[in-house]
Amino acid sequence: MKVLVIGGGGREHTIVWKLKPSKQVEKIYCIPGNGGIAEDAECVNLEITDFPALIGFAEEKNIDLTIVGPEAPLVTGIVDAFREKNLKIFGPDKKSAQLEGSKIFAKNFMKKYNMPTAEFKVFDNSQDAISYITHYTLHVTPSLVVKADGLAAGKGVIVCATFDQAKEAVEQMMVKKIFGQAGEKIIIEEKLKGEEATVLAFCDGKTLIPLPASQDHKPIFDNDKGPNTGGMGAYAPAPIINEKIRKKIDKEIFANFIKGINAEKLDYRGIIYFGLMITEEGPKVLEFNCRFGDPEAQVTLPLLNEDLVDLCLATIDKNLSDYQSLTTNHQSACSSVCVVLASGGYPGDYEKGKEIFGLEETKKMQNITVFHAGTKRLTVNGERSTLVTNGGRVLGVTGLGENIEKAIKNTYSAVEKIKFEKMHYRRDIGIKAVRKLGS
Repeated sequence: MKVLVIGGGGREHTIVWKLKPSKQVEKIYCIPGNGGIAEDAECVNLEITDFPALIGFAEEKNIDLTIVGPEAPLVTGIVDAFREKNLKIFGPDKKSAQLEGSKIFAKNFMKKYNMPTAEFKVFDNSQDAISYITHYTLHVTPSLVVKADGLAAGKGVIVCATFDQAKEAVEQMMVKKIFGQAGEKIIIEEKLKGEEATVLAFCDGKTLIPLPASQDHKPIFDNDKGPNTGGMGAYAPAPIINEKIRKKIDKEIFANFIKGINAEKLDYRGIIYFGLMITEEGPKVLEFNCRFGDPEAQVTLPLLNEDLVDLCLATIDKNLSDYQSLTTNHQSACSSVCVVLASGGYPGDYEKGKEIFGLEETKKMQNITVFHAGTKRLTVNGERSTLVTNGGRVLGVTGLGENIEKAIKNTYSAVEKIKFEKMHYRRDIGIKAVRKLGS
């Protein structure tokens, strides 16, 4: 079987890495890939939203299965385009991908199908939005969340603690248009109190097969300080989701999600990402994503014992019910921790082209995998290949352990062996789990 992976980040490297041991896979291609993915797959430099070029490549190479990593191709209809050519592809179609592509569509879906979520209002002009904020912050609470409707590279959500912050967020999105068309409409919603967690699940439209719950760390600095990023690390399983909460998620969120996509006639065959807030009242949905999270994939896929090809094909063919024992029989009992190594200055301005050292040492370590995100290989004087930084988030160092403490120790032992100029990383990934288990 020949498999094509679309994307070039840490999530896609994880997918490629998980495909590689499959006895069904004879060849893996990745578009566009990165410096690390190139060690495990043949990378091809095409645009991930150039569907005619991607289809032409898939037909030329006789690709048997395509797996889409990032959201942009899904939201713009890559699945529809491939299916028209009878090419097998893992992911929701364009209509279904609105659950990520439009926060308004997603919130209305949650409300219509009784999925617990924050109260919200939709606005299409800044004056009405600011009037609403004025009333809300005076009479209810100054804490609000302002969200751009469309895709904004993971940066379209601003959490505000004061009236001035909320007003500024509205002006940034709707007047200054920092997110372009994504901010033409916005959502203003109550700020929920609690702890965030993520559940990724395979979904074929009839059956949901969840992976272990994980917890991402968005802020750039330790103790959740500083601006939000694409994710500075994650761990799984997340003990914040205990058996009692899991049952509520099954009943109030998963079941209603399946009911909703069938009522709306959405052809959902791929990964559904439930971004959750675990509040005193129970779990509430913050957002949907229509693909694997990054870095959540880096900690959940290593805990999956099942062949990823089998699960993808079962999802496409609507046979996931054959895998309903997956949550108990096919997942590792150990813990997983991923620490993201970022370029200095990220998530603001940062430099590229910094040589990376120490990766050969990490390859000798047990229970350690380094997933590449923003890396590139350069050939120096036509002789040797040098790996350099090529993005904000550069590497995701993932370690396994029989418990969370050992996974943390293993991961940070590997982190210490890697160096590049101005390298930055958080030193507290997984500590929330340790505290939760000790409480």
